Amino acid sequence: MSKYKCIIFDCDGVLIDSEPIAIGVLVEMANYLGANMELDAAMIALKGKSFKYCTNYISQRIEKPLPIHFEQDYRINTFEAFRKNIQPIKGIKAVLENINVPFCVASSGPENKIRLNLELTGLLPFFEGHIFSCYAIQKWKPEPDVFLWAAETMGFKPEDCLVVEDSLSGVRAANTGGFDVFGYTEHDYGNALSKEATKTFNSMDKLLKML
Repeated sequence: MSKYKCIIFDCDGVLIDSEPIAIGVLVEMANYLGANMELDAAMIALKGKSFKYCTNYISQRIEKPLPIHFEQDYRINTFEAFRKNIQPIKGIKAVLENINVPFCVASSGPENKIRLNLELTGLLPFFEGHIFSCYAIQKWKPEPDVFLWAAETMGFKPEDCLVVEDSLSGVRAANTGGFDVFGYTEHDYGNALSKEATKTFNSMDKLLKML
């Protein structure tokens, strides 16, 4: 292992292949309201963003507030879609089985979503007791708070930790917090990570070697 004493994983798009599912549901609901969004463009615009950012984005497109139950309906629809279609990121289980330093997950999603998807993909046992959600502290990426909270709770300083991210918001949050960050680029819509991440990789098979 290298200098890193702790690894902090993002969840969506790093541990689980959830981004196309979640944003697909969001696009479908937004278009029902007249947003006229395309999935590829939405992946670039919304990937890694807070839910509040996403709803503001849609509200601006339809030029009116979203229905009061929009988030509740979104959670119901995405949880149903996750149960049917969620898969772990290819190769991530082998990575987790072979890391010999402490690790955790720090995600912008609510904890019940994180736990559901980790359980559905068989990854929850790796992270039990080490799940950090932005909803718990009401601070979202690109603010660094969730990574700082995770590092402190795990017992390490930012310079001792590595963050693994797949979104520009997450990379910027890590950089702001003083962390090294490896950008996972297999689904890097817009090819944005290479300019700001410490290093990038496009396959989980490469991550262990980089560590």
